[in-house]
Amino acid sequence: MKKIRIKNEEVTQLLDAEVVSFPKYATQLINLANQNAQGTRPEVVGQMSDLIQQFKGRKLREWEEWYLNRHPEAIEKAKTRILQMMENLKKVITLIDADMIEAWVRDLVIVKTFVGLKFQEAILKHIATSVNKSYRLSDPEEEARGIDGYIGETPISIKPQSYESKPMLPETIGVRIIYYEKVKDGINLYFEEF
Repeated sequence: MKKIRIKNEEVTQLLDAEVVSFPKYATQLINLANQNAQGTRPEVVGQMSDLIQQFKGRKLREWEEWYLNRHPEAIEKAKTRILQMMENLKKVITLIDADMIEAWVRDLVIVKTFVGLKFQEAILKHIATSVNKSYRLSDPEEEARGIDGYIGETPISIKPQSYESKPMLPETIGVRIIYYEKVKDGINLYFEEF
């Protein structure tokens, strides 16, 4: 079986699309601003994967005309959102110095690593407190059986919410499961009442 690769630049050329060049780091910064501003979300520019399927033309210019007829203000709206966020980034970048970078690295490496990897204890403690029971983490032997800890005398396994939807998992835990979902501002928990 033969394997070949077509580089992005060549794909662009093969489709007779225009090549736009940007200064080094510019696209990374614009992309960061866009992620924060959400300038190219479907509600701003349309659902692109659906739109490109609806488009029946073959040329870039035809696509541009077709798209802009349906979303005439989309480019301007996206640009405005991203530009505002870029202004915000410009203001804050002047505040970033060696001390702030050190604090950020320390927070990532020390604090976020600890919290991210030890959050199971926080889950057990939070639920145990809410039901007025004690909690403890499991010992290595219990961990080997899929038990992450106990609330009162009840063995608990803590799993990501996506675990629920995995068909035919090889393990059977046989204990009460607390499902979690990490979200931007914390952790959502899903479990049966105690």
